[in-house]
Amino acid sequence: MKRILVFLVGMCALMIVHARAQVVVPNQNQPTKLGRTVYGLGFAAGIGTGLGISFRHHLPSEVSYQIVGGIIKVDAKLLYDLGMEAQYDLTRSESTRFFAGGGFGYFYSGESGSNSLSAPFRIALGVGGEFSNIRFVHLTLEGMFTYFSDGTILPLPQVSVHYYFF
Repeated sequence: MKRILVFLVGMCALMIVHARAQVVVPNQNQPTKLGRTVYGLGFAAGIGTGLGISFRHHLPSEVSYQIVGGIIKVDAKLLYDLGMEAQYDLTRSESTRFFAGGGFGYFYSGESGSNSLSAPFRIALGVGGEFSNIRFVHLTLEGMFTYFSDGTILPLPQVSVHYYFF
């Protein structure tokens, strides 16, 4: 029993050292500004700022914005949404970006011009991260506190994938 306990403690110690070695300390001299304009097209899914085709524009500063829209019509039922989000970079590296963001969205679901949603307007505030292992394809994950127009506030995730071009 002592041997197993010593072995497990030793393995845990090795894992801690190995995990510490994987932490990347950001370069304090690295700017958060992108320095040029970059555009992205992709798909976004969020209860706060929209679900559908997405356009993202990184300005040559720490600021970027995203416009999202989607539409589906099956028989007489129509579903659509339109949203916008602004993001402010907190830190940036070649493959990672962390930001604070906020946005709004309008959602519609119904037939004959009447929206069946009790809370079609949403406002979202939170933080997110953008990650890339492939040069021009980026995955964004966000945690947003979303305010619904009926007074409900929920912490909800959002996700998007964009292809960037200059």
